[in-house]
Amino acid sequence: MNLKRLLAVLLLLTATPAAAQPADLLIWGGPIYTGAAPERAEAVAVLDGRIVFVGAKDAAAALRGPNTEVIDLAGAAMFPGFTDAHAHLRGIGERELSLNLEGSKSAAEAAGRVKAYLAQRKPNGAVFGRGWIETGWPEGRFLNRDDLDPVAPDQPVILTRADGHALVANSAALRAAGVTEATPAPEGGAILKDANGRLTGVLVDNAMALVRKLRTAPSEADRRAAFEAAFRVEAAYGWTGVHSMSAAWDDVGLLEAMDAAGQAPLRVYNAVDGRDAGPLLASGPRASKSGRITTRAIKLYQDGALGSRGAALFAPYADAPETNGLLVMSPETLRGVLAQAKRSGLQVATHAIGDRGNAGVLDLYGELDVGALRWRIEHAQIVRPTDIPRFASLGVIASMQPSHAIGDLHFAPARLGPGRMAGAYAWKDMLNAGARVAGGSDAPVERGDPLIEFYAAVARKDLSGFSGPDWAPEQRLSRAEALKLFTLDAAYARFAEAELGSIEVGKIADLTAFSVDLMTVPEVEITKGRAVLTVVDGRVVFRGR
Repeated sequence: MNLKRLLAVLLLLTATPAAAQPADLLIWGGPIYTGAAPERAEAVAVLDGRIVFVGAKDAAAALRGPNTEVIDLAGAAMFPGFTDAHAHLRGIGERELSLNLEGSKSAAEAAGRVKAYLAQRKPNGAVFGRGWIETGWPEGRFLNRDDLDPVAPDQPVILTRADGHALVANSAALRAAGVTEATPAPEGGAILKDANGRLTGVLVDNAMALVRKLRTAPSEADRRAAFEAAFRVEAAYGWTGVHSMSAAWDDVGLLEAMDAAGQAPLRVYNAVDGRDAGPLLASGPRASKSGRITTRAIKLYQDGALGSRGAALFAPYADAPETNGLLVMSPETLRGVLAQAKRSGLQVATHAIGDRGNAGVLDLYGELDVGALRWRIEHAQIVRPTDIPRFASLGVIASMQPSHAIGDLHFAPARLGPGRMAGAYAWKDMLNAGARVAGGSDAPVERGDPLIEFYAAVARKDLSGFSGPDWAPEQRLSRAEALKLFTLDAAYARFAEAELGSIEVGKIADLTAFSVDLMTVPEVEITKGRAVLTVVDGRVVFRGR
């Protein structure tokens, strides 16, 4: 911002509207929920990317000049910019550009999609896809290699489960990777076999690397195309920012270059994958010149996922008593990386889903006394009730994704067994205990629609309106609490609550408007809405119909 513009903004922040410079952007014509006091306004004015007026429409009209863009919401409701506090940005774009099995209703349908993809694309080399999940399938089991071999007898096919913590490889892929019944499972991984000791093709957590080595590393052009697709998708959903988890180090530089070229329309907060974080640990936090791309966190893994029975539990799985899950990183290894991150002044975001996984991470965080660094636990799905208050007392952010509950609760009671659901997906208990809860989607694991996430938080029902006996309706959030998850607390989780997360004079103009009023519409109507306006740094990056 040049000196002249800076003085104009300062004048507008302190002057009466009649005496101020015209705004760049005026928005009115629908309810505006500020996420602050007062809770509602009629109009917002923006100058040089900053909010310079929040209040009555008549007063805002005095800021209209010959070059002011005026947006009439036409009854749509506007909110502080929604931020997805846990997603995988490149993965979202890759989902749009590759074999996507999301929504498959059976193993047979998933295999049919693979057959159609191969016939249409005729690819060379190994084919990778993702998105299958067996919940509700008539086969009542994981996808396996016997489903895939008839449609791909010679082409290696590797398909990642929706949670990203298990995959299935067909026989051609297993042969190409040299995986046999005699292959030992790596530490923190599992190679599943049937009752006769034969490979099913399913590899869990660290064992996935055995076949993922068949994948050719994407080129820079491939990665750029994936980010471009992801930005289009996220902006159209109404997200103004994304906390991008498990980011590759090379992607940090690519995103910064895209930002410098004006090709990064959303705000990105990177948590670099711990296996790739050496340069960040050495240099400390960094940001692009515009501040649009910030990198100051590393992403670690303590355990796997509940659906693939890799989440680390204190007691065995009720539906697989031979296992109580996996520790992807040993406590000793995790402790060493955490100590290094603390020395570098970095935030740590550690994946933990099972109660044993969460307790272990809390123990290590407590040893290091890192409350000021705002370290996070990603997912925090199954937590012992006695551990919930520790999030607040240690200053640990619970980074949770509401849509996981409405999907997982179809199988979580069977995985855990009777009496073990207390503390599961316990958003309300976390808030009541004083913890900060940042809301995300975990896309592409989930669809990534903020309206689905908001609905899940306030309804705690699946998308058909079903709620099972173990779904703990007392964990539902109020509309105001749910809004804070995706706005102010998401901003806090990236150290930006002074600049983002509410519609207040002086803050950055990141704004989201939906066709439905999330604060008043019946819950069954929430997911029927759509984003109609996404504004980042005072610029419109998506305008819906």
